[in-house]
Amino acid sequence: MTESTLLGRARDLLPAMVDALEALVCAESPSDDLDACYAIASEAVGIFEGWVPEPARVEVHDGRPVWRWGPDQPRVLLLGHLDTVWPVGTLARLPFTNDGERVTGPGCFDMKAGVVQGWAALALLGAPHDVGMLLTTDEETGSWASREVIALACARADAVIVLEPSLDGALKTARKGTSWYRVALAGRAAHAGLDPTKGINALLDASRLALDATSWADEAAGTTVTPTIMHAGTTTNTVPAHAELSVDVRAWTAGEQQRIDALFRGWQAAGGSTVEIGGGIDRPALEESSAAELFARAQEAARRMGLAPLEGRAVGGASDGNLTAAAGVPTLDGLGAVGDGAHADHEWVSVPAMAERAALLAAMVRR
Repeated sequence: MTESTLLGRARDLLPAMVDALEALVCAESPSDDLDACYAIASEAVGIFEGWVPEPARVEVHDGRPVWRWGPDQPRVLLLGHLDTVWPVGTLARLPFTNDGERVTGPGCFDMKAGVVQGWAALALLGAPHDVGMLLTTDEETGSWASREVIALACARADAVIVLEPSLDGALKTARKGTSWYRVALAGRAAHAGLDPTKGINALLDASRLALDATSWADEAAGTTVTPTIMHAGTTTNTVPAHAELSVDVRAWTAGEQQRIDALFRGWQAAGGSTVEIGGGIDRPALEESSAAELFARAQEAARRMGLAPLEGRAVGGASDGNLTAAAGVPTLDGLGAVGDGAHADHEWVSVPAMAERAALLAAMVRR
């Protein structure tokens, strides 16, 4: 089957794709509502029925539901998630709409349209035996329960294709790594009026750390270090004996993440507080080298299909593709929806592009 034939068949599937997307969007699925996540995983099995001969299944990993189709350790893994950031009830305010050009509704762009495009690609290919699809339900909250199943699923893969949304139509050829730190500082309380010098002010030490950590950023390398939350103190007349500081770190390379991690773990409080470092490197950077070959294949497939030339972008946010790239598996991200508004009220998806991206995905998997 030629690329142009794939595109034509994908366009024939477009009405069914939009119907499936509506069903997914109307099954609200915030990450922190476990019942809703179980419900959408089960409903997605039913919605997918008939797209390919083999049924999908729901598994439970570390207490979270996972939707899965195909072999547990495929050669090509299609990776995505069913959870969203939107609480149950959002549909009453932001209902699903479709005017033929755009679909709107909570979670349509991030990333339920990508899920449907993955299903359509499998249907176009006749359910290839060496391809698998994995959809988790806790990506928006860090994928803590899903990390092991993702690692096992990509253990023998030659490629992982992540169905997260595009960036203005561009694929995501690199993602910053994320690190999170929650630092607890213990000082010594004292009366702020009578004996302030007998105390150890944990608030001041936390403030020093916030300033020091900010100086570790490297603008030229794209490394950001951002203190985000600080808590300290008990009463207005007491030297703070305890403080907590949270810091967000983003970097383009694993080396930069490791540099910042070493600085955190080697930091000492000048004021005398004891320091306990929590957190660390969360999702390693998805570096451009991991996506380069797959991106070239995607560009060639788009050219053969007669689509507009594909662009690649590096983005600051992380996804589960960071995890598969860190495992050494070639990973290309952003093959999901074309649209805009992730996590925003104006979230929308291009309807015609759903067929184009499904055909592009099928062409990539086939090659």
